[in-house]
Amino acid sequence: MTTDRIPAVFERRDARFDGIRGDSELRILFDDGRWLEGPAYSPQGRLLLFSDIPNDRVLRYDEVSGRADVWEHPAGFANGRTVDPEGRFVSCQHGHRRVVRREHDGSTTVLADSYRGRRLNSPNDVVARSDGSVWFTDPTYGILTEYEGHRGTEEVGGRNVYRWAPDEPLAAVCDALTQPNGLVFSPDESLLYVSDSERRTITAFDVDGAELRNAREFASSHAGFDGMRVDTQGRVWAATGEGIHVYHPDGVLLGVLRLPETAANLEFGGPQRNVLYITATTRLYGIRVTVEGAKRL
Repeated sequence: MTTDRIPAVFERRDARFDGIRGDSELRILFDDGRWLEGPAYSPQGRLLLFSDIPNDRVLRYDEVSGRADVWEHPAGFANGRTVDPEGRFVSCQHGHRRVVRREHDGSTTVLADSYRGRRLNSPNDVVARSDGSVWFTDPTYGILTEYEGHRGTEEVGGRNVYRWAPDEPLAAVCDALTQPNGLVFSPDESLLYVSDSERRTITAFDVDGAELRNAREFASSHAGFDGMRVDTQGRVWAATGEGIHVYHPDGVLLGVLRLPETAANLEFGGPQRNVLYITATTRLYGIRVTVEGAKRL
């Protein structure tokens, strides 16, 4: 456990960023990672799971004790994860090229590992919808080298966004992005935002049942984009090379929470969902902020 702290630097880019602040310092909760990713918070357990992809391990941060310990190793080079409406962790595994769900009894259920009989690339990030469906991105980062997975062949022939639902075939809902990465629903689930790390953009889609429509560019930045979350006001919080960018629902950059290293992903936790957890290269940061993360419907 580490108790180091660094100053919290909030940079205002738009007047609507006024009032979005937090603690004066960022707490460093863990500092022994190689490339940290995939934070997901369980309110029942008051815990955060996050990935250290190159070291092939998943870590567990206990919010009550302040300890960070290895939860699983090896871990299939796990990357992004979420918590579904029933409180189960759903994770993307680069190494096994699949999306899995950890059941309450500790067993693992494979939700998706192939599309039309061909292996997925390397599922990257995942979100669960209130209707029980699971949506995930499938770029090629985990099969390009041995660094965060296993070098392999791209079999599907595309880097898609997929929708999984019980008793339905896996569906590719978007095939137009270069390297789809992070994704998040708006608070009312009427929109899906997907980052494209190659293009350095975020695309917004209207969610029409099981389909995505009306794709349009929501944001672009030289700093690039990775994982994302939304707050109760529909603002999009995106991990970038500069730290965390905060966007109004109209796409305007409101402000930046600066970090000394590249941010990969983030999650709102705590009993009031106002603790922002950030996985940023080697460190897990925590800071209490003046907004609340959107609750899952």
